[in-house]
Amino acid sequence: LGVAYPLHIFANLPLSIAFLLGAALAATDPVSVIALFKELGASKKLTILMEGESLFNDGVAVVAFVLLVGIPLGVDTFSVPVTIARFCTFVGIGIGVGCVIGFGISYLTQRFDLPFVEQSLTLVSAYGTYLVTEKLGGSGVIGVVIVGIILGNLGSRIGMSPRTRLVVSEFWEFIAFFVNSIIFLLIGDQTRFESLGSHLTGILIAIAAMVVSRLFSIFGLGAISNLITGNNINFKERTVLWWGGLRGSVSIALALSVPTSIPYRQEIIDVVFGVVLFTLLVQGLSIQWLLNALNLIGDQPIRTEYSALIARQIALTRVANYLQQPERFPDIDPEFYRHKKTLVEGQLKALGDQLQKLLQEHPQLKDVVAEQFQDTLLDIEANTYAELIRAGRLNENLVPLLVEVEEEKEMV
Repeated sequence: LGVAYPLHIFANLPLSIAFLLGAALAATDPVSVIALFKELGASKKLTILMEGESLFNDGVAVVAFVLLVGIPLGVDTFSVPVTIARFCTFVGIGIGVGCVIGFGISYLTQRFDLPFVEQSLTLVSAYGTYLVTEKLGGSGVIGVVIVGIILGNLGSRIGMSPRTRLVVSEFWEFIAFFVNSIIFLLIGDQTRFESLGSHLTGILIAIAAMVVSRLFSIFGLGAISNLITGNNINFKERTVLWWGGLRGSVSIALALSVPTSIPYRQEIIDVVFGVVLFTLLVQGLSIQWLLNALNLIGDQPIRTEYSALIARQIALTRVANYLQQPERFPDIDPEFYRHKKTLVEGQLKALGDQLQKLLQEHPQLKDVVAEQFQDTLLDIEANTYAELIRAGRLNENLVPLLVEVEEEKEMV
């Protein structure tokens, strides 16, 4: 609404076309911003808020776009009650199918530990969920979002070993990169710079409307969230959420999907591309400066250094343990063997001193140690249950006992 009405009033676009543009530009794509958050050590809460908002924005934007695209074609008429009912039906079917397939695949992967098979199952579940949901008259995008949430949380925890989780994560990171690249290649093929210039007024109006409407939505809904929940979103965090709402591949994909029979198709593509370009070059490149100005950059460099030292310590400890059995090396010169053993032991001692010094200078790293230790314990317990299920010694999934204990402590 915030983007559509200014375009209708000031750019003289038909209301049906303006609503299509508004729906396309409602989808946020802050992938680069979230990567910057992780690199600079911004709070985990800020990362989750930005990523979670984008996840559901994309789904809702696609559903709204699908519902609205038939109006300028003349095959649908706009009616608020009918549109709301169709929207709820779309989303409801998507959530239902997504839950069924997501939970089904999660429990299925408990029965075996084959990384490539489980990777293939995640791909088939995503594509299959989309097809089944669309066939049943729901939103395929919402269905895939729900499947992704379930598989990424429950499924990866109860049905995948650490090695499988790594394989699947790397596979989907590549898929996301590949698809984004294809979309930007398509927009490069479809966009003409002379056409962008002729629609500059519409682009500027859309940029201004997008920035202002997001300002009201983030600060307004953030205030409501603070009243309802106990998890306060402060002014600085809302400012970053507002400015970090970049537009990207989803908006471009929606614009390119506009039927060629709609007379304003090229203008829709140009306006969306102009807005995406602004968010990437202006908002995207200034977000680090904003984080610095608001003092929201955390201690990620220190955490990274600490993690690297821990990794080296673990690796050299394994080397030292291997060297504790000299009978394995009957053909190695004893002097050379002692030299290597002394070298490893010296490096281990130096690493221990560095870690101790780092912990003394940065006491907050003790929280990192506790978190890593807790995650390791949970992984061991969950993986043990999964192994017992695969071996046929356990017939039902058990919630890790450590999780239940922690939840009980938090409730107390």
